[in-house]
Amino acid sequence: MSGYAFALGACVLLVGFLVVLLRTRRLREKYAVAWIVVGVGVCVFGAFPGAVEWLARVVGVQTPSNLLFALALIVLLLVCIQLSAEITTLEEETRTIVEEVALLRLDVERALLRSVAGDAELPLPADGYSPLDAAAPLDGVPADHVGASLDPAAPGDGETSA
Repeated sequence: MSGYAFALGACVLLVGFLVVLLRTRRLREKYAVAWIVVGVGVCVFGAFPGAVEWLARVVGVQTPSNLLFALALIVLLLVCIQLSAEITTLEEETRTIVEEVALLRLDVERALLRSVAGDAELPLPADGYSPLDAAAPLDGVPADHVGASLDPAAPGDGETSA
């Protein structure tokens, strides 16, 4: 089996595998398109080896395999840049979500304290201190409500969590 036939067979398998990943939703379309283009391109070069030699002459590369390695390096560099951009976006979204959850948790804790302690004005927590995390009971708040879980499915149903 020649190297071109092997490359052609490997690329056909790669494209088939990508289609399976797409159908099972394990790979998003925006990523699969680039890989399918690369797979089809390598299939074309495997089916028509003269195309690689012609392209190498046009570009001015002495050996066609050097051209393929250079193209592979460029593709991998572009993939790394694209994945770095995606990671940056995801980190920003994660930070924003964490901040929103912290603010919502503060609102829920304050609402719980108001419901237990009455409508008295409660001070804002400073430096990450939350009244529900305190070990000692607050003035006017029963000890069994301090640190109580807000999740109805949590074990203990309103008991103090340690």
